[in-house]
Amino acid sequence: MAIAKSILDLVGNTPMVYLDRLRASVNKGKGARVAAKLEMFNPGSSVKDRIGLPMIRAGEKAGLLKPGGTIVEPTSGNTGLGLAMAASLLGYRMVCAVPDKIPKEKQDLLKAYGAELIVCPTSVDADDPRSYYKQAERLRDEEGAYLPYQYYNAANPTAHYKTTGPEIWEQTGGKVTHFVAGMGTGGTISGTGKFLHEASNGRRKPAGRVQVVGVDTVGSVYTNFHKTGKFPKDTHQYLIDGIGEDFMPTTVWWDEIDAVQQVSDEDAFLMQAKLAREEALFSGSSAGAAVHAALKVAKGLPSTALVVTLLPDIGDRYLSKFNIEWMEAKGLTKAPSYLRKMSKRGA
Repeated sequence: MAIAKSILDLVGNTPMVYLDRLRASVNKGKGARVAAKLEMFNPGSSVKDRIGLPMIRAGEKAGLLKPGGTIVEPTSGNTGLGLAMAASLLGYRMVCAVPDKIPKEKQDLLKAYGAELIVCPTSVDADDPRSYYKQAERLRDEEGAYLPYQYYNAANPTAHYKTTGPEIWEQTGGKVTHFVAGMGTGGTISGTGKFLHEASNGRRKPAGRVQVVGVDTVGSVYTNFHKTGKFPKDTHQYLIDGIGEDFMPTTVWWDEIDAVQQVSDEDAFLMQAKLAREEALFSGSSAGAAVHAALKVAKGLPSTALVVTLLPDIGDRYLSKFNIEWMEAKGLTKAPSYLRKMSKRGA
């Protein structure tokens, strides 16, 4: 019988779909086709479902997590959910240190899975004792909790090397030429990129080796670091959830990243809305950023190329931000006209 033993057995093997309507409206049908891998089809509706169990197993193997123990993780939500799902099935206590900018929907989801929350200020440096990173470290040190630390845990990119990369290669019949994905911890793009680089190495032209393009936010460190090898002086807060950083995780494997595209808050949120309206795909602002970058990459390529991007999660957990009032209050002047019209009708 094709019945899974647990929900964790249903992680991965997510579908892909062409974004031909956006290609027509944004790129006027020119350039390469773009396909999106839909991580919202994971049981926890996020790409981070893929790394929850592997990071827990890594802690058990290293003797850092004992039966009935506590797991603590600094997270913007999705990794916490992936860990919380596995923790609830395996009998562990789950504590998530979260930045106060994450939507209420995500906080409520974490609680629904039994996770305890430590809500921390976003507007502090990563090494500030009040930051969600340092609060997680505090619990590790004071209570002996296991801290998977997705930013430094090799099980994070390795999970994508073992699953996400092979799935994309198989689903495209080995025809993928470019992979475009957001850079948060760097785990998704690094592990997936490593597999795609290896699988396509030596492939005959015109396709050649898969080009891996990271998507970064304005205000993050990645774009400048990729160009110069140095941290920028002007790191600052941004509105996009889930990508960009103000420090350098070890889960970013730079040898597997060929280029970095920087996307503004404006363009990310506008594309998030376009995805919902034109492709009936409702994901988060990080997906908007990834698709914006993917279409930009695709526009300059021949029609024989194939660009694959990845939509990290489902948009339901961002509904409190998906409205004209919130967008305009944050200075997002490109907020889509259909949302403005809907707001006026409801006034």
